[in-house]
Amino acid sequence: MSTKAFKSDKIAQIKEKIEKANVAILTEYKGMSVEEITKLRRELQKEDGDYMVTKNTLAKIAVKGTEYEVLTDALTGPIAIAFGYGDQVMPAKALAKFIKENKKGEIIGAAMDGKLLSAAEAKALANLPTKAEIYAKMLGCINSPASGIANSINAVMSQLTRTMAAVRDTKTA
Repeated sequence: MSTKAFKSDKIAQIKEKIEKANVAILTEYKGMSVEEITKLRRELQKEDGDYMVTKNTLAKIAVKGTEYEVLTDALTGPIAIAFGYGDQVMPAKALAKFIKENKKGEIIGAAMDGKLLSAAEAKALANLPTKAEIYAKMLGCINSPASGIANSINAVMSQLTRTMAAVRDTKTA
């Protein structure tokens, strides 16, 4: 395959990932082995994401005209891009966990909804609850009043039953 065809193919791969992505997180991969990068890629794939090491010039061409064009200036040095296709928080959580465990790599920034996030904002993204956690909390809030009412009615009924049993016991004695 010629170099030009290879580059065109690589740009098309990046564009395809960008079109599907809800979030793109830039990381520095310096010091990471191929095995570690593969392990990180597998972790991200479990969370409906992907991890791609690519040349910055090809990535700059691929992001042109997309909502991730804001990343263009940040694409310098040994950079890899983590894409999240589902929940926007899960890739950040997986990256933060990997970096903490292996003491290699660093989150440099991110782009989400056409907005550039700083390194601190991208790291803070990892501390947010996931969609599933938010849904569970919302469901708990919705169910809480109904549960309280049911428990109150149940308490009144059991107290009434105990009172009637006590009256019955005193009358038979």
